[in-house]
Amino acid sequence: MKETVERELKLTPGEGFVLPELGGEAQPTRVFVSTYHDTGDLVLARHGVTLRHRVEDGTGLWQLKLPRGAARTELEQPGPPAKPPLELSSLLVGFLRGRELRRVARLRTRREVVRANGAEIVDDSVAVLEGQRVTRRFRELEVELVGGDERTLRRLVGELEQAGAAPGELRPKLYRALDLEVPSGTTDIPRGTPPVTAVGLALGAQARRLLLHDPGVRLGSDPEDLHQLRVAVRRLRAFLRAGRGLLDAAWSEPLRDELGWLGKALGPARDLDVLAERLETDVAGLGNDGAAASDLLGALDAERAEARATVVAALSSDRYLALLDRLEQASEPEAGDAEPTLRDVWRAEWRRTRKAFARLDGSSSDADLHAGRLRAKRARYAAELASHELGKRGKTFVAAAKELQDVLGEHQDAVVAEARIRAWAAGGADAHAAALLAAHEHERMESARKAWPRAWKSLRRAAKPLT
Repeated sequence: MKETVERELKLTPGEGFVLPELGGEAQPTRVFVSTYHDTGDLVLARHGVTLRHRVEDGTGLWQLKLPRGAARTELEQPGPPAKPPLELSSLLVGFLRGRELRRVARLRTRREVVRANGAEIVDDSVAVLEGQRVTRRFRELEVELVGGDERTLRRLVGELEQAGAAPGELRPKLYRALDLEVPSGTTDIPRGTPPVTAVGLALGAQARRLLLHDPGVRLGSDPEDLHQLRVAVRRLRAFLRAGRGLLDAAWSEPLRDELGWLGKALGPARDLDVLAERLETDVAGLGNDGAAASDLLGALDAERAEARATVVAALSSDRYLALLDRLEQASEPEAGDAEPTLRDVWRAEWRRTRKAFARLDGSSSDADLHAGRLRAKRARYAAELASHELGKRGKTFVAAAKELQDVLGEHQDAVVAEARIRAWAAGGADAHAAALLAAHEHERMESARKAWPRAWKSLRRAAKPLT
């Protein structure tokens, strides 16, 4: 299966627009017909995902596009039009959950392409079809990076605008054909939003984030998807915990328990990703001495494969799919009896954080510093939940809390890595390589121990105007 990351910008050509001379090479004209598939309620489109079967010169190709920040991941797999290949449809289990795919749109595209400076400038004339009848036409330009950088992208867009193109609709073709809005990917909570409503909006945003990274975790090509899915689970649990006084416990606590189950299923795989990436970099830095650590990295790779299989099994379980069904309703939580403001919720969490850190000093154990990091994370998430009430000063607090988290997180990662290295050494590994690696991690721990008090001081200073 072919996988690429798309980075493109769209423009709308003006009346009589002619593609300017860009110093590139024109490619042969292409004509293809794309049939888009989705559920009856367009669940894929509502999440920014597109699935289509494209026929060009008698050859059929399935294409799945998944959101990835400002870009999109495109997966391609040859196949007949009857149904998508399992390699693609298996990635959509979390979205579909029993829903049937059907044809929702059919487009014919005539494409002119020029390759210039590491980019493709694409001029598409599109006809929306119903049977053989054309119901709409539109034209769009795309500048897509294939080897250049963002500077190249901006320069080419500027030249096209000078030739008469205008910043165009950023909607993909399917959205234009069906007159759909593209999901924004962000959730703004206006000041004055009632607390329960705000909690619901925050829960809904994280539920969406979880689902968007589900296909990437199943695919397994980028560890960042597992990281982001796990972060979404943690935020969901943190928001439910912080909102205990606002939410009906009979509604929120079972949901929080199920998210806890999912978090435990994801944790080992993500922790191994972090450890492996760290040690791979450190081993590479040993030069010739690094060859002696190949068995250490090999053992980690084997463990990661096993842990990843556990994650995929969890995401394929009925329990997980039932959790996704419940998360669809998370944006409309059931209210409890108490009515604190979210600012008050944050203040209570901050008081607990201050008490925890009052017990920490330069001689605190590794375990106590790790517990302090978790406490700082709870205060940060509570501030994120109350961001519309805390305003700009709340954002300053969140940034300071993240800095403290990062420092203490570096300490904890070094603790885990050093323990793994020493266990490897005890099993008869190369003593010299083990000593070099362990010394590096110990230096990182000591550096973090020196840095965290300053980060804590900054966090207290950021919190003062809010209390």
